[in-house]
Amino acid sequence: MSTLETNSIGKYSGNNVSIDDALNLKSYDTAGRNALTSVAGDAIYNTTTGKVEYYNGSAWVETGGAAIEVEYLIVAGAGAGGGGGINWTTGGGGGAGGLRNSYASENTGGGLSGELALQCTTGVNYAVSVGGGGAGVSGYQRGGEGTNSYFAHITAIGGGGGGTYANYADIFGGSGGSTGSYYNSQTHSLSGKGVPGQGFNRGNGIVIGTNTNQAGGGGGGAAAVGSAATNGNGGDGGAGLSSSITGSATSYAGGGGGAGYSSGGSGGAGGGGAGTNNTGSSGLGGAGTDNFGGGGGGSTTNNNTTNNPGGNGGSGVVILRYPNTFTLAQSGLTTSNINTDIGGTSDKYTTITGGTGTVSWS
Repeated sequence: MSTLETNSIGKYSGNNVSIDDALNLKSYDTAGRNALTSVAGDAIYNTTTGKVEYYNGSAWVETGGAAIEVEYLIVAGAGAGGGGGINWTTGGGGGAGGLRNSYASENTGGGLSGELALQCTTGVNYAVSVGGGGAGVSGYQRGGEGTNSYFAHITAIGGGGGGTYANYADIFGGSGGSTGSYYNSQTHSLSGKGVPGQGFNRGNGIVIGTNTNQAGGGGGGAAAVGSAATNGNGGDGGAGLSSSITGSATSYAGGGGGAGYSSGGSGGAGGGGAGTNNTGSSGLGGAGTDNFGGGGGGSTTNNNTTNNPGGNGGSGVVILRYPNTFTLAQSGLTTSNINTDIGGTSDKYTTITGGTGTVSWS
Protein backbone atom coordinates (compact mmCIF):
# COMPACT_ATOMS: atom_id res chain seq x y z
CA MET A 1 0.00 0.00 0.00
CA SER A 2 2.69 2.52 1.04
CA THR A 3 6.17 2.63 2.56
CA LEU A 4 6.74 3.89 6.10
CA GLU A 5 9.23 6.74 6.04
CA THR A 6 10.60 8.61 9.04
CA ASN A 7 13.36 11.12 9.63
CA SER A 8 14.61 9.50 12.80
CA ILE A 9 14.28 6.11 14.44
CA GLY A 10 15.71 6.47 17.93
CA LYS A 11 16.12 2.85 19.03
CA TYR A 12 14.51 -0.53 19.03
CA SER A 13 14.17 -3.41 21.44
CA GLY A 14 12.73 -6.69 20.27
CA ASN A 15 9.60 -5.88 18.22
CA ASN A 16 9.25 -2.34 19.62
CA VAL A 17 10.30 0.69 17.56
CA SER A 18 10.73 4.20 18.99
CA ILE A 19 10.05 7.01 16.47
CA ASP A 20 11.21 10.48 17.48
CA ASP A 21 8.78 12.40 15.22
CA ALA A 22 4.96 12.07 14.91
CA LEU A 23 3.71 9.30 12.64
CA ASN A 24 1.32 10.70 10.00
CA LEU A 25 -0.97 8.13 8.38
CA LYS A 26 -1.85 8.53 4.72
CA SER A 27 -5.19 10.39 4.33
CA TYR A 28 -8.04 9.37 2.00
CA ASP A 29 -11.71 10.25 1.77
CA THR A 30 -14.15 7.33 1.75
CA ALA A 31 -14.27 7.14 -2.06
CA GLY A 32 -10.48 7.16 -2.30
CA ARG A 33 -10.18 4.53 0.43
CA ASN A 34 -12.61 2.24 -1.37
CA ALA A 35 -10.50 2.50 -4.56
CA LEU A 36 -7.41 1.13 -2.79
CA THR A 37 -6.17 -2.43 -3.20
CA SER A 38 -5.88 -3.21 0.50
CA VAL A 39 -4.64 -6.09 2.62
CA ALA A 40 -5.39 -6.91 6.25
CA GLY A 41 -3.53 -4.57 8.57
CA ASP A 42 -3.50 -1.50 6.30
CA ALA A 43 -4.38 1.70 8.18
CA ILE A 44 -5.42 5.18 6.98
CA TYR A 45 -6.95 8.42 8.22
CA ASN A 46 -10.43 8.86 6.67
CA THR A 47 -11.07 12.56 5.97
CA THR A 48 -14.80 11.92 5.40
CA THR A 49 -15.45 10.44 8.84
CA GLY A 50 -12.55 12.06 10.71
CA LYS A 51 -11.46 8.64 12.02
CA VAL A 52 -8.44 6.35 11.85
CA GLU A 53 -9.47 3.12 10.10
CA TYR A 54 -7.85 -0.25 9.49
CA TYR A 55 -8.59 -3.01 6.98
CA ASN A 56 -9.41 -6.37 8.59
CA GLY A 57 -9.16 -8.37 5.37
CA SER A 58 -12.79 -7.89 4.32
CA ALA A 59 -13.90 -4.42 5.48
CA TRP A 60 -12.64 -1.08 6.80
CA VAL A 61 -13.21 -0.67 10.55
CA GLU A 62 -13.15 2.56 12.58
CA THR A 63 -10.79 2.58 15.55
CA GLY A 64 -13.12 4.75 17.64
CA GLY A 65 -16.55 6.37 17.58
CA ALA A 66 -17.08 9.61 15.67
CA ALA A 67 -18.94 12.53 17.26
CA ILE A 68 -22.41 13.24 15.91
CA GLU A 69 -24.80 16.08 16.86
CA VAL A 70 -28.40 14.89 17.05
CA GLU A 71 -31.37 17.27 17.12
CA TYR A 72 -34.54 15.85 18.66
CA LEU A 73 -38.28 16.35 19.03
CA ILE A 74 -39.73 14.12 21.75
CA VAL A 75 -43.50 14.03 22.41
CA ALA A 76 -45.08 11.92 25.14
CA GLY A 77 -48.43 10.16 25.02
CA ALA A 78 -51.37 12.43 25.79
CA GLY A 79 -54.09 12.21 28.41
CA ALA A 80 -57.62 11.04 27.65
CA GLY A 81 -60.62 13.33 27.99
CA GLY A 82 -62.80 13.21 31.08
CA GLY A 83 -65.82 10.90 31.06
CA GLY A 84 -69.42 12.08 31.06
CA GLY A 85 -72.77 10.59 31.77
CA ILE A 86 -76.24 10.64 33.21
CA ASN A 87 -77.14 13.74 35.22
CA TRP A 88 -75.56 15.79 32.40
CA THR A 89 -71.99 15.32 33.60
CA THR A 90 -69.46 16.76 31.13
CA GLY A 91 -65.73 15.96 30.93
CA GLY A 92 -62.72 18.23 30.53
CA GLY A 93 -60.21 17.90 27.71
CA GLY A 94 -57.13 15.72 28.12
CA GLY A 95 -53.70 17.31 28.40
CA ALA A 96 -51.29 17.04 25.50
CA GLY A 97 -48.17 14.94 25.86
CA GLY A 98 -45.11 16.74 27.16
CA LEU A 99 -42.92 18.08 24.35
CA ARG A 100 -39.15 18.60 24.30
CA ASN A 101 -37.46 20.19 21.30
CA SER A 102 -33.87 21.06 20.44
CA TYR A 103 -34.24 21.89 16.76
CA ALA A 104 -32.81 25.17 15.44
CA SER A 105 -34.14 28.28 17.18
CA GLU A 106 -37.59 26.81 17.89
CA ASN A 107 -39.10 26.82 21.37
CA THR A 108 -39.63 23.72 23.42
CA GLY A 109 -42.95 23.01 25.20
CA GLY A 110 -44.32 25.48 27.72
CA GLY A 111 -42.98 28.52 25.84
CA LEU A 112 -39.33 28.12 26.88
CA SER A 113 -36.31 28.42 24.57
CA GLY A 114 -35.27 25.27 22.74
CA GLU A 115 -32.93 22.77 24.33
CA LEU A 116 -29.38 21.82 23.32
CA ALA A 117 -28.78 19.08 20.76
CA LEU A 118 -27.45 15.79 22.12
CA GLN A 119 -23.83 14.93 21.36
CA CYS A 120 -23.75 11.24 20.43
CA THR A 121 -21.04 8.80 19.36
CA THR A 122 -21.13 6.27 16.55
CA GLY A 123 -21.32 2.64 17.59
CA VAL A 124 -23.14 3.41 20.87
CA ASN A 125 -26.72 2.23 21.56
CA TYR A 126 -29.10 4.92 22.85
CA ALA A 127 -32.40 3.96 24.50
CA VAL A 128 -35.65 5.17 22.90
CA SER A 129 -39.29 4.69 23.85
CA VAL A 130 -42.53 6.14 22.47
CA GLY A 131 -45.29 6.68 25.03
CA GLY A 132 -48.87 5.57 24.54
CA GLY A 133 -51.96 7.73 24.95
CA GLY A 134 -54.20 7.44 27.99
CA ALA A 135 -57.44 5.49 27.72
CA GLY A 136 -60.85 7.04 28.22
CA VAL A 137 -62.74 5.77 31.25
CA SER A 138 -66.53 5.53 31.39
CA GLY A 139 -68.61 8.29 32.94
CA TYR A 140 -67.79 10.20 36.12
CA GLN A 141 -64.07 9.41 35.98
CA ARG A 142 -60.92 11.28 35.07
CA GLY A 143 -59.32 10.26 31.79
CA GLY A 144 -56.27 8.00 31.81
CA GLU A 145 -52.84 9.62 31.72
CA GLY A 146 -50.41 9.27 28.84
CA THR A 147 -47.05 7.56 29.28
CA ASN A 148 -43.57 9.01 28.89
CA SER A 149 -41.41 9.10 25.76
CA TYR A 150 -37.61 9.31 25.91
CA PHE A 151 -34.40 9.43 23.91
CA ALA A 152 -31.25 8.63 25.91
CA HIS A 153 -31.66 10.58 29.18
CA ILE A 154 -34.15 13.12 27.78
CA THR A 155 -37.73 12.38 28.89
CA ALA A 156 -41.06 13.92 27.91
CA ILE A 157 -43.78 13.41 30.55
CA GLY A 158 -47.16 11.87 29.68
CA GLY A 159 -50.23 14.13 29.49
CA GLY A 160 -52.72 14.43 32.34
CA GLY A 161 -56.25 13.06 32.00
CA GLY A 162 -59.26 15.34 31.69
CA GLY A 163 -61.37 15.80 34.80
CA THR A 164 -65.06 15.37 35.41
CA TYR A 165 -67.38 16.90 37.99
CA ALA A 166 -68.05 13.78 40.04
CA ASN A 167 -64.47 13.65 41.31
CA TYR A 168 -63.22 17.19 40.69
CA ALA A 169 -61.28 17.27 43.97
CA ASP A 170 -59.00 14.47 42.70
CA ILE A 171 -58.05 16.10 39.38
CA PHE A 172 -54.49 17.14 38.71
CA GLY A 173 -52.37 17.57 35.62
CA GLY A 174 -49.28 15.77 34.59
CA SER A 175 -47.54 17.08 31.54
CA GLY A 176 -47.21 18.99 28.36
CA GLY A 177 -50.72 20.16 28.74
CA SER A 178 -52.69 19.39 31.81
CA THR A 179 -56.32 18.53 32.26
CA GLY A 180 -59.49 20.43 31.75
CA SER A 181 -60.64 20.78 35.36
CA TYR A 182 -63.89 21.33 37.24
CA TYR A 183 -64.21 23.55 40.26
CA ASN A 184 -66.70 25.27 42.52
CA SER A 185 -64.20 27.02 44.73
CA GLN A 186 -60.83 28.72 44.37
CA THR A 187 -59.17 25.77 46.10
CA HIS A 188 -59.98 23.36 43.29
CA SER A 189 -59.53 25.83 40.45
CA LEU A 190 -55.75 25.57 40.97
CA SER A 191 -55.54 21.88 40.09
CA GLY A 192 -54.13 20.71 36.75
CA LYS A 193 -50.68 22.19 36.09
CA GLY A 194 -48.37 21.61 33.13
CA VAL A 195 -44.73 20.64 33.57
CA PRO A 196 -42.41 23.65 33.00
CA GLY A 197 -40.50 23.33 29.75
CA GLN A 198 -42.94 20.76 28.37
CA GLY A 199 -46.39 22.31 28.18
CA PHE A 200 -49.11 24.58 29.53
CA ASN A 201 -51.92 24.40 32.08
CA ARG A 202 -55.54 23.46 31.46
CA GLY A 203 -58.57 25.72 31.37
CA ASN A 204 -61.12 25.70 34.18
CA GLY A 205 -64.44 23.94 33.82
CA ILE A 206 -67.73 25.21 35.17
CA VAL A 207 -70.42 23.48 37.22
CA ILE A 208 -72.66 26.14 38.70
CA GLY A 209 -76.37 26.80 38.40
CA THR A 210 -78.48 24.52 36.20
CA ASN A 211 -77.42 21.53 34.13
CA THR A 212 -77.31 23.68 31.02
CA ASN A 213 -74.36 25.61 32.49
CA GLN A 214 -72.09 22.60 32.84
CA ALA A 215 -68.97 22.45 30.66
CA GLY A 216 -65.38 21.20 30.82
CA GLY A 217 -62.23 23.25 30.33
CA GLY A 218 -59.81 22.61 27.48
CA GLY A 219 -56.64 20.57 28.04
CA GLY A 220 -53.33 22.40 27.93
CA GLY A 221 -51.15 22.19 24.84
CA ALA A 222 -47.42 22.42 24.23
CA ALA A 223 -47.67 26.04 23.03
CA ALA A 224 -50.73 27.47 24.83
CA VAL A 225 -53.04 27.06 27.81
CA GLY A 226 -56.40 25.40 27.41
CA SER A 227 -59.37 27.75 27.29
CA ALA A 228 -61.78 28.02 30.21
CA ALA A 229 -65.35 26.88 29.74
CA THR A 230 -68.23 29.33 29.57
CA ASN A 231 -71.83 28.55 30.55
CA GLY A 232 -72.72 25.39 28.65
CA ASN A 233 -69.76 25.63 26.25
CA GLY A 234 -66.62 23.52 26.56
CA GLY A 235 -63.22 25.22 26.43
CA ASP A 236 -60.92 24.80 23.45
CA GLY A 237 -57.75 22.74 23.80
CA GLY A 238 -54.46 24.63 23.96
CA ALA A 239 -52.48 24.87 20.72
CA GLY A 240 -49.60 22.54 19.99
CA LEU A 241 -46.09 23.58 19.00
CA SER A 242 -45.03 23.84 15.35
CA SER A 243 -41.66 22.33 14.44
CA SER A 244 -39.79 22.03 11.14
CA ILE A 245 -37.40 19.31 12.32
CA THR A 246 -38.44 17.10 9.35
CA GLY A 247 -38.13 19.97 6.89
CA SER A 248 -41.87 20.76 6.94
CA ALA A 249 -43.67 22.79 9.61
CA THR A 250 -45.97 20.48 11.60
CA SER A 251 -47.78 21.04 14.91
CA TYR A 252 -47.60 18.52 17.76
CA ALA A 253 -49.12 18.15 21.24
CA GLY A 254 -52.44 20.00 21.06
CA GLY A 255 -54.80 19.82 24.04
CA GLY A 256 -58.21 18.15 23.96
CA GLY A 257 -61.40 20.20 23.90
CA GLY A 258 -63.80 20.14 26.85
CA ALA A 259 -67.37 18.85 26.58
CA GLY A 260 -70.34 21.15 27.21
CA TYR A 261 -74.09 20.92 27.59
CA SER A 262 -74.57 23.13 24.52
CA SER A 263 -71.30 22.79 22.59
CA GLY A 264 -67.93 21.12 22.86
CA GLY A 265 -64.58 22.86 22.57
CA SER A 266 -62.29 22.43 19.59
CA GLY A 267 -59.16 20.32 19.88
CA GLY A 268 -55.90 22.28 19.88
CA ALA A 269 -53.85 22.38 16.66
CA GLY A 270 -51.42 19.48 16.83
CA GLY A 271 -53.75 16.51 17.20
CA GLY A 272 -56.13 17.49 20.02
CA GLY A 273 -59.52 15.76 19.97
CA ALA A 274 -62.70 17.83 20.07
CA GLY A 275 -65.10 17.87 23.01
CA THR A 276 -68.75 16.99 22.48
CA ASN A 277 -72.18 18.15 23.67
CA ASN A 278 -75.31 16.73 25.25
CA THR A 279 -77.76 17.19 22.42
CA GLY A 280 -77.70 15.97 18.86
CA SER A 281 -74.58 13.83 19.34
CA SER A 282 -73.46 10.49 20.71
CA GLY A 283 -71.83 12.24 23.65
CA LEU A 284 -68.41 10.79 22.80
CA GLY A 285 -65.38 13.07 22.77
CA GLY A 286 -62.92 12.85 19.89
CA ALA A 287 -59.69 10.88 20.24
CA GLY A 288 -56.34 12.65 20.13
CA THR A 289 -54.21 11.93 17.08
CA ASP A 290 -51.64 9.15 17.43
CA ASN A 291 -47.97 10.10 16.99
CA PHE A 292 -48.84 13.73 17.65
CA GLY A 293 -49.46 13.50 21.40
CA GLY A 294 -52.89 15.16 21.10
CA GLY A 295 -55.18 15.20 24.14
CA GLY A 296 -58.52 13.40 24.01
CA GLY A 297 -61.76 15.36 23.92
CA GLY A 298 -64.15 15.45 26.88
CA SER A 299 -67.33 13.37 26.76
CA THR A 300 -70.85 13.79 28.08
CA THR A 301 -74.13 11.89 27.82
CA ASN A 302 -76.34 11.23 24.83
CA ASN A 303 -79.48 13.07 25.94
CA ASN A 304 -78.91 11.89 29.51
CA THR A 305 -79.20 8.20 28.59
CA THR A 306 -75.63 6.83 28.70
CA ASN A 307 -72.32 7.02 30.53
CA ASN A 308 -69.49 7.64 28.08
CA PRO A 309 -65.69 7.41 28.30
CA GLY A 310 -63.62 10.39 27.28
CA GLY A 311 -61.76 10.37 23.99
CA ASN A 312 -58.46 8.47 24.09
CA GLY A 313 -55.22 10.40 24.15
CA GLY A 314 -52.92 10.20 21.14
CA SER A 315 -49.61 8.34 21.31
CA GLY A 316 -46.31 10.18 21.21
CA VAL A 317 -43.42 10.30 18.74
CA VAL A 318 -39.62 10.69 18.68
CA ILE A 319 -38.01 12.46 15.71
CA LEU A 320 -34.22 12.58 15.34
CA ARG A 321 -32.27 14.77 12.89
CA TYR A 322 -28.55 14.34 12.15
CA PRO A 323 -25.92 14.90 9.42
CA ASN A 324 -26.44 12.83 6.28
CA THR A 325 -22.90 11.42 6.50
CA PHE A 326 -24.21 9.09 9.21
CA THR A 327 -26.70 6.22 9.08
CA LEU A 328 -29.12 5.31 11.89
CA ALA A 329 -29.91 1.70 12.80
CA GLN A 330 -32.66 0.67 15.25
CA SER A 331 -33.73 -2.33 17.27
CA GLY A 332 -37.17 -2.95 18.78
CA LEU A 333 -38.75 0.21 17.35
CA THR A 334 -41.31 1.10 14.69
CA THR A 335 -40.39 3.83 12.21
CA SER A 336 -42.37 5.66 9.54
CA ASN A 337 -39.28 7.32 8.04
CA ILE A 338 -35.72 6.14 8.54
CA ASN A 339 -32.60 7.90 7.28
CA THR A 340 -34.73 10.17 5.10
CA ASP A 341 -32.83 12.97 3.36
CA ILE A 342 -34.15 16.48 3.99
CA GLY A 343 -34.09 18.36 0.70
CA GLY A 344 -31.92 21.46 0.51
CA THR A 345 -29.95 20.49 3.63
CA SER A 346 -27.07 18.21 4.58
CA ASP A 347 -29.26 16.37 7.13
CA LYS A 348 -31.36 13.22 7.46
CA TYR A 349 -34.18 12.44 9.88
CA THR A 350 -35.83 9.37 11.36
CA THR A 351 -39.38 9.29 12.78
CA ILE A 352 -39.96 6.69 15.51
CA THR A 353 -43.66 5.95 16.00
CA GLY A 354 -43.70 3.14 18.55
CA GLY A 355 -41.89 0.62 20.68
CA THR A 356 -39.06 0.55 23.19
CA GLY A 357 -35.58 -0.22 21.95
CA THR A 358 -32.34 1.40 20.84
CA VAL A 359 -30.83 3.48 18.05
CA SER A 360 -27.20 3.79 16.99
CA TRP A 361 -25.26 5.49 14.20
CA SER A 362 -22.47 4.43 11.89
